[in-house]
Amino acid sequence: MAAPPRPDDLPVAPPALLGALRRQFDYYLQLFGLQGRGLALLSGLIVAAWLMAGVYRVQPDEQGVVLRFGAWADTTEPGLHYHLPWPIETVLLPRVTQINLIRLANLYDDMPTDVTDPREKQMLTGDENIVEADAVVFWRIKDAGQFLFRVKDPDTALRIAAESALRDVISHTPIQAAMSNRRQQVADQTRTLLQQMLDEEQSGILVTQVQLQRVDPPSAVIDAFNDVQRARADQERARNEAQAYSNDILPKAQGEAARIEQEAEAYKSQVVNLAEGEAKRFDSVYHSYAQAKDVTAWRLYLDSMDEVLKKASKVIVTDSTGKGAGVVPYLQMQDNQAKPAGKGGTK
Repeated sequence: MAAPPRPDDLPVAPPALLGALRRQFDYYLQLFGLQGRGLALLSGLIVAAWLMAGVYRVQPDEQGVVLRFGAWADTTEPGLHYHLPWPIETVLLPRVTQINLIRLANLYDDMPTDVTDPREKQMLTGDENIVEADAVVFWRIKDAGQFLFRVKDPDTALRIAAESALRDVISHTPIQAAMSNRRQQVADQTRTLLQQMLDEEQSGILVTQVQLQRVDPPSAVIDAFNDVQRARADQERARNEAQAYSNDILPKAQGEAARIEQEAEAYKSQVVNLAEGEAKRFDSVYHSYAQAKDVTAWRLYLDSMDEVLKKASKVIVTDSTGKGAGVVPYLQMQDNQAKPAGKGGTK
């Protein structure tokens, strides 16, 4: 079989360029023997390969973003998927598990992060003081489609939103709390507010953490601020000492007052009971006197004399006339011990 003529040997008319190309294509088909069924098989293989080109795999750390004629059409999760082959649809596979970070207090892209105007870090606190705050925001892609097509510049948008959220939280927090015991609370509130702002804008960004690096007064007034803080610490210490002294002395005074009150109450009860007893005893004596005046009067006299004589050391007994007849005028009742006999003494 003779070889087909080469296309270069065929005359080509200037208006028939398309026909020349067709003849060249036919030449190569004849050269490789791809006419008839061979051409159909080749066409089928090409179509099958083109259709199989739409199969793609999304890795566990990726999301698939399907573009249809350059526009975002769908977002797919990890696994095997299919899309219409190029040029109808294409797929982007951004990594969504990678943690990124930005440093706040610098809103200018053309300036290095470590070279910033100090005024960029200054924020007004809830008690109308000024602080300089540095923070680091950790984030990752939550929705790749929104991240790529909803926001023009995600990094700058995230930086501005984070700065706004931090200033908003600091503006509701006293300076002392922001510098000491509420730092973590400020960071958590900033992350919550920032995530809310990003979700409202459909940015496709997930904020994982916000860390406060430094919250201090401006360097120009930090010495005076430290003096004020030391004075407040001394004031608090003195207040605590006074409170401790008050807590120590007040219970003692209250206890002493309660003891005095109880003693007074006991004395009152004692005196009242004694008085009531004396009054009852007087009533009983009066009733006895009313029934037997002579006997009662003589008994009272004897009781009185008994009480008086118990206290006397010497007793003199006389008769009613005073002459001492029949009774020794003087009788030593108690001092009657015998004196020791001397050399010239008598018994």
